[in-house]
This record gives sequence, C-alpha cells and structure tokens, in this order.
Amino acid sequence: MMLLAIEQGNTNTLFAVHDGADWIAQWRTATESTRTADEYAVWLSQLLTMRGLELKALDGCIISSVVPQSIFNLRNLSRRYLSVEPLVIGDPEVRLGATARILKPSEAGADRLVNALGAHLMYPGDLIVIDSGTATTFDVIAADGAFEGGIIAPGVNLSLQALHEAAAMLPRIAIQKPDKVIGKDTVSNMQSGVFWGYIALIEGLVARIKAEWGKPMTVIGTGGVVSLFEGATDSIDRFDPDLTIRGLLEIWRRNSHLKA
Repeated sequence: MMLLAIEQGNTNTLFAVHDGADWIAQWRTATESTRTADEYAVWLSQLLTMRGLELKALDGCIISSVVPQSIFNLRNLSRRYLSVEPLVIGDPEVRLGATARILKPSEAGADRLVNALGAHLMYPGDLIVIDSGTATTFDVIAADGAFEGGIIAPGVNLSLQALHEAAAMLPRIAIQKPDKVIGKDTVSNMQSGVFWGYIALIEGLVARIKAEWGKPMTVIGTGGVVSLFEGATDSIDRFDPDLTIRGLLEIWRRNSHLKA
C-alpha cells in the first residue's frame, strides 16, 4: 500500500507518502484555494520523481482540509491521477473514532479531531496540543482520547501581517528569536513582541488550562511555526511534527471497509 495523505490548512498544505511501514516523503506547499487538480498533479509528479516514485504507484488517498473550496480539486487529483476514490475527513461515511465532548460537536474542526487522534495514539493521559498555523489552537484531549474543547488565538504570521498592514511605518519581518527582550530598533522591537509575546501566550494559557483542568497534563507542540519556540519555553513537553499525519493514517486504517 502506498498512501498519499493530504493535510490542508489555511496557510500551508502538507502532502505525505506512507509505504505501509513508514512515512517516506513529505512536502509542503502554500495553500491556494484555486489551484486545480492538474496543477497539483504536475507539482506532485515532479517531487515524486525526485524520490524515485511516480503518481501511479500511489493506490490510496486521504484528505483533511479546512478550506472547503479546495476539496473539489483535491478529490479530482486523487480520482484523475491516482485512479482512487479518496477518503475525505468530514464526509459522513468516514469514521474518525474521535469523540468531541463540546456543546456543538459539529463545530469541531476536522484538523483538531485528527490532531486529537494522532496525539492520543502516541501519548498517554490528559493532553494539551498546541498547533500554530494561521491560527494558534490549544486543544484539550482527555485520557480516553476525547476532544474536550480548547482555545483559538491568532497565529504568529497573522499577527505580523496585521502589524505590517495596519501601521504604515512597520516593515514586514521574518519570525526569529531576538538576542534580547528589549529591542533597540523597530525590527528587533517587533521580533521581540512576536516571539516573546507568543511564548508568554503559550505559557499563560497552558498554565490556566492546567489550573482549570485540575489534573496533570502533557503538552504537545505541532505545526511548523510552533517548532520555532523549541528550547525557549518549558511549557511544551514534546514537539511532534508528525502528529497530524499519524492521525490521518489511523483514520485510513479504521475505514478499511470503505476501500473494499
């Protein structure tokens, strides 16, 4: 089995290939809701060739997307170029095996439920999963794997974009750890505000969640942005970049009846 897992956020889309034993390739591209199946196929085919693979070798596909207008093109990519019907998170026949114990379970984002499953498979006990993309989400996952709710805050890049667009004198900057907290020029002021500001956000919200939960919790960081904070805070216990695709792989396995 060669599985193509597609995990699409508002900012980036991850394509990953699993050969039945291991993840053998992963690529990220900017999310563009208007990109067609043909455009995806050309891009993906070139990357597969660089790894000695080809599109026709892929015989399975699972898709998780928070961008509804892109799902049509991703389905067509699988149907037209892989010749397989994809499993799409959110379709009523696809069983996630993840319970959402919130007021309106239908409001639980597909990406957050996939993360809950991926975290529960690897880590015992009660968990907090921090995923930073367009938004920074804090997901509370009970020891039995249920999604208990959480927090949604603006993402790092979104905050930088807002600063640049709303204040004429503030430049567009890259996210990086500044040498000191107190900045001496505009760029270092902004870098400190974003970097240490988000560290403070993480530390403060993790402390409040733990206090409200009242039991020990393990904190898992995932997503490309949150990895920038590794080593800068003790509030995150583990950094796990494969958390989401681990959840997708498990959902693929649990829905084997749909692939028969």
